[in-house]
Amino acid sequence: MTRSTIVRSTVLTVTTALAVAALAVPAEARHRPYADILPVVTPRAETPVLHDDDEGGNADADDPAIWRNAAAPDRSLVVATAKEGGLRVYDLDARLVQSIAAPPAAGEDDAPGRFNNVDLVHGLRLSSGKADLAVTSDRGHDRLRFYRVDRDRAGGPLTDVTDPAAPRVFSRDQAEVDDQRTAYGLATWTDPATGKSYALVSRRERTTVALLELLPTADGKVTYRKVRTLDLPSVFRLPNGTSWSPCAEPGELPQVEGMVVDPANGMLYAGQEDIGVWRMRADLTGTPKLIDKVREYGVPGTYDEETEECTPGTDPGFGGTRISADVEGLTLLTEPDGDGYVLASSQGDDTFAAYDREVEDANEYEGGFRVAAANDTLDGSEECDGAAVLNAPLGSKYPNGLLVVQDGHDAPGDGDRDATNFKFVDLGGVMDALDD
Repeated sequence: MTRSTIVRSTVLTVTTALAVAALAVPAEARHRPYADILPVVTPRAETPVLHDDDEGGNADADDPAIWRNAAAPDRSLVVATAKEGGLRVYDLDARLVQSIAAPPAAGEDDAPGRFNNVDLVHGLRLSSGKADLAVTSDRGHDRLRFYRVDRDRAGGPLTDVTDPAAPRVFSRDQAEVDDQRTAYGLATWTDPATGKSYALVSRRERTTVALLELLPTADGKVTYRKVRTLDLPSVFRLPNGTSWSPCAEPGELPQVEGMVVDPANGMLYAGQEDIGVWRMRADLTGTPKLIDKVREYGVPGTYDEETEECTPGTDPGFGGTRISADVEGLTLLTEPDGDGYVLASSQGDDTFAAYDREVEDANEYEGGFRVAAANDTLDGSEECDGAAVLNAPLGSKYPNGLLVVQDGHDAPGDGDRDATNFKFVDLGGVMDALDD
């Protein structure tokens, strides 16, 4: 970590009382087949398939963001990461509009670049005027990259405006970048009190979240400075008095990936993949609160170095009932009256959980749904990594708004090649499912 860029670092110490206050949930209740009883929504479209191998260009669908064209909503865009494949931009028919390569990493191993998550910043004031930006976490360089959105630009809607001198987010040198404990999850936030824009970035295989202030440069580029960091816990005190950490490869800590900020109250929601969903102030001050736990919370495990897998032990019954590890994509569904939901991808059972966005209601669980196959050729979403939702009219195609979800197992498959893509879902169907 580049200490000179840190204004203040906040390290969270989790007290025993936080975990002990949670009541144990009977195992039989926690393992109800929620996936079988939740309402179903179906996609209207899907993007072209991506393949994570050399033959297919090492592209693996991960995380989407929805950019609304206020002047012509029918011409809105979906910007999505394809990991080693860089960025993909799609229109509302899920057709490819632009492909941007991830710059190759600079380490000794000559590893390819790798874009992990993406989010949007609206109306950032650059030297050339206000601009909407797509922001992505570049794992290959441990940096953020910025792309100006211009729907009518002849060469494609995205233009790279990253300051070449932008600092590494977490790593002190290239050797640490090569260890790949680099920038991972990402969410953006503009503080209405100050007008300043920020990115919240998590670190791969660590529990750290960093707050970065986004800064325009004199030549129209964008850089950032680190404001502070916060470390979520890696060890938890269980109600039976024992300590627990989720099973993982030696040296790995339970990482955060999916994140979203509620602009109405400045709250950050962060998915710690093997733990659950946290709520905390987006400025990373104060004490985070674990609003829901995965079903596997508290289950011991033994790591097998030969298979590189964990063998679970007996479930003590301390986990939650609604989400199953990993907790992945988090997104915010806002409503005009101030209501709405925090949506979380429950990767372990291919479902989505919805929580009330009101902190006063303790982010109460409001229900869930599945994204299932629409027909023989348009399948649903499995092992979803990322999701984005926009509750605003998007022309004739999605007058009720749009939900975009990653599909970790696109079907029909292609032999032994991993196939992924993104599904486009009419938001009206999602709202109906949550109202049931």
